[in-house]
Amino acid sequence: MSKPLVLGANTQGKHVHLFPSMGNRHGLIAGATGTGKTITLQILAEAYSDIGVPVFTADVKGDLSGISQPAKSHLKIDERIEKIGIDGYQANGYPVRFWDIYGKTGHVVRTTIQDMGPDLLANLMELTEAQASILYIAFTYADDEGLPLLDLKDLKSLISFLQDNAKDLRQDYGSMSTRSLGALQRKLLVLEEQGGDQFFGEPALSIHDFMQQVDGKGIINLLDGRDLILNPGIYTTFLLWFLTELFEELEEQGDADKPRFVFFFDEAHLLFDNAPKALLQRLEQVVRIIRSKGVGVYFVTQSPSDIPDDVLGQLGNRIQHALRAFTPKEKKAVRVAAQSFRENPDLDTETVIMELGVGEALVSVLDEEGVPTMVEQTLMVPPQSLIGPSKDNQRDEVIDASLVREKYDEDVDSVSAYEMLQVRRKEKEEKLQKMKEEEQELTSKNRKRNSRRQGYLEAFGKTLVRSLASGVSRRILKTAIGAIARR
Repeated sequence: MSKPLVLGANTQGKHVHLFPSMGNRHGLIAGATGTGKTITLQILAEAYSDIGVPVFTADVKGDLSGISQPAKSHLKIDERIEKIGIDGYQANGYPVRFWDIYGKTGHVVRTTIQDMGPDLLANLMELTEAQASILYIAFTYADDEGLPLLDLKDLKSLISFLQDNAKDLRQDYGSMSTRSLGALQRKLLVLEEQGGDQFFGEPALSIHDFMQQVDGKGIINLLDGRDLILNPGIYTTFLLWFLTELFEELEEQGDADKPRFVFFFDEAHLLFDNAPKALLQRLEQVVRIIRSKGVGVYFVTQSPSDIPDDVLGQLGNRIQHALRAFTPKEKKAVRVAAQSFRENPDLDTETVIMELGVGEALVSVLDEEGVPTMVEQTLMVPPQSLIGPSKDNQRDEVIDASLVREKYDEDVDSVSAYEMLQVRRKEKEEKLQKMKEEEQELTSKNRKRNSRRQGYLEAFGKTLVRSLASGVSRRILKTAIGAIARR
């Protein structure tokens, strides 16, 4: 049985715990900018790693990489350790694996077009209903014809093929308008410019490479989000895909003393701001049932109001940092945040939310029976690892020592739809060329035959004329001679 994880101490000095057995009941880390959300994320990542649970999070601001290095001694850290009453605090670096979709500051993250699927891809490209229907046709045709869709050039080539053969395919796959096909091609070009050509391909990411341990500690997987966050569509789509992969590939775990994996969704509001209803329903479903696979999902955002109620209701472990309220809308958000906790009669939650200092939070978690605890004003423990970014050479050392470096850092270009359609296109062109040549040859033969026939007719005509002329001449001559003789 894993020991409770110490999150901090309440105003009476009593420790506030998070129970590992409830770690897969999901959670929320909220608070205004600069109030300590990232440090809390770091604290939780360390705590789970300590009990052997691997973790994934995006490093949106680039200040989580220090988790690979031990914390530096600091007077404020020493004061907090003493105030909370932490026994055996020790500065530690944690096993970290750096990832980067663009391949600059970590192992390259890739997935294939077919693994992403038409649903998430249509959302990523913000397709209309007509454009999305063509995308579904493309996936269906590729499946029927055994055409692997691995990277963007595969999909671009397939859409081009559909454009050229739309009439022939109409009976089996439905009509495809030229306008929608052209628009889809343009959307693919935009996605390519945003980095889709780097994100889609092989070797495709295996989630099992995220779920490892080093010396009994869970690997902390950090995805560099500094450039990625500039393309929120790719960012949120990747995280949704990752969650879906976890759900589809992991076996049921049932009740356990700790999670199998913990997933932090930083800047969660980006997902919910413009997501279509169908995608939100899918996310709600995944969050609801993925806990049976032993996966805990923690959303990190500014306010609980950023999260839809159906998702928010599933987040049992809640850590709320300070919120600021100057406008009626902000005051309403504070009220909503306060009401989301189990009430503590000794605490004016709505007032305290606006008065919390940096490193303080309102905390309510699920107890060992799965019941929400009363909200507590909590001074959070300090991280054991370095606060802020690590040095570039330290990051490079971690990457060089990684066990998966050779697996992901070289791209692979397998034979797929692009090459197979190129062969088909070439065979079709050769067939058309052969037909054209045969037609030309047949035309040439017909011309020669007609020419010879014309020659035969002309010769026959000349002979006939000569014959006729000769016969006529003889008759005329004979008639003339007879006339002379009668005289």
